[in-house]
Amino acid sequence: MFQIVSDGGSDFTQEEVKKYGVEVVPFYVNFDDEFLKVGVDISTEAFFNRLSSEKGVFPKTSQPNPHDYVEVCETYLKEGKDIVLLTISSKLSGSHNSALVAADILKEDYPDRKITVIDSLNGSVAQGLILREMIKMRDAGYSLERTEALTKEVMKTTRIYFTLDTLEYLKRGGRVGPTTAFVGGILGLRPILQLEDGEVSQLDNVRGKKNVLRLIKEAMVGALEDEKEKVSISVGHILSEKEALSFKTSLEEALGIQIDNPITAVGATIGAHAGPGALAFAYCKKYETLEGEI
Repeated sequence: MFQIVSDGGSDFTQEEVKKYGVEVVPFYVNFDDEFLKVGVDISTEAFFNRLSSEKGVFPKTSQPNPHDYVEVCETYLKEGKDIVLLTISSKLSGSHNSALVAADILKEDYPDRKITVIDSLNGSVAQGLILREMIKMRDAGYSLERTEALTKEVMKTTRIYFTLDTLEYLKRGGRVGPTTAFVGGILGLRPILQLEDGEVSQLDNVRGKKNVLRLIKEAMVGALEDEKEKVSISVGHILSEKEALSFKTSLEEALGIQIDNPITAVGATIGAHAGPGALAFAYCKKYETLEGEI
């Protein structure tokens, strides 16, 4: 059996890490030159509570460095285990590159071990869905090679959409211009965003959060109603658990299914750019439905 390692972009909780036997290499957040490891030095909840209470504070995030990956992986390599690393989209962060550098370093010391690095081209709840499928494959006794191949098929079917309460955090991060953020705030426009080929793109601007959620639900029902038994769905939020739960319940009723994945608290990696009030919605095909694809 191989060891699965993910960076913090997957938004797995510490409880899930222990439950599923995976390892997470955390990102860092920087509050005025105070560098903290997310999930180690500061919890996700504490991060966003601080973000909400300290007005005008816009922390920066930084990826794990190669040493962080080496430190986590080496324990398992010494035990004779192979490693598969799943990272947040390389187009959003340097975490993937850090993992590649670490893999090269480790292969020199452990030439008989396999170390595979996979760029999820996703993040947050979407990366979490991919990680969950990898865990299922591992637990079903799949080889590392088969897991890698099927994971890449799962990735092709993965979609994530999200909406924000404010464009201010995207503006601070340079993702949108100040004029766009100002006009959006004045008109009450909320963006519907997606990750497409690993990058953030905007699908629409809609007035009012209720309209945004209605349109996203309609789009997901339209896309999934004929394949609802074949997909895994996840809903995430930033300090908006009640809204996330309400959306999940509404989507379950519309599709006539139960969504097994728990409501996810979106982490600091994506959340620092999205801000409190953001909601995320993702789905992917279950790996067993893709067996015939490869």
